Amino acid sequence: MSQKSSRQKNEQARLKILSLVLVGVGLLVFGAVALVMLPKPNSIPESEVEDSGQGITPARLNEPAPDLKLIDLKGRQVSLEDYRGKVVLVNNWATWCPPCRAEMPILETYYQEHKDEGFVLIGIEAGEPADEVEEFVENYGISFPIWLDPENKAITGFRNMALPSSYGINPDGKIVLAWTGAVTLGSLEEYLTPLLEE
Repeated sequence: MSQKSSRQKNEQARLKILSLVLVGVGLLVFGAVALVMLPKPNSIPESEVEDSGQGITPARLNEPAPDLKLIDLKGRQVSLEDYRGKVVLVNNWATWCPPCRAEMPILETYYQEHKDEGFVLIGIEAGEPADEVEEFVENYGISFPIWLDPENKAITGFRNMALPSSYGINPDGKIVLAWTGAVTLGSLEEYLTPLLEE
């Protein structure tokens, strides 16, 4: 494949992802407006409805993580299944995504604080060339594993086109937490850290 057609293919993929992100953001805004306009049910305690200033509250799930097999920045084949028995946070992101860039220092801080507790953070980059991703990782001082996803298998597997998005996976390989949008350190500590203490 020529360099020109490769660039065209990358540009088409980038435009496709960008359009999906815009649709996702639009749906989030619509959902937020609808949530504000709906009355709060009396049966749910106030503490469970509000976020307490900790950032986005994750959705609570209980479903199998996708069977992802990708390539890391060193060209090695990697699999999510290899991390069974650990608490894993998967972060879907892209180098061109401003909220993704903004949350990278938060993810790195959380990773450094918990990596010795049976915790793994995996950043899955949505489609950019390896050299661009490597330069980004170096510039941001990222030490957690970064996987390349030129075919957007992670976005498809987690059934969420929005970037960034993050998924807490328990040692049994089940997705138990899902964030759409940038995470905060407070939110990770409040919701993900208890999984490390189980």
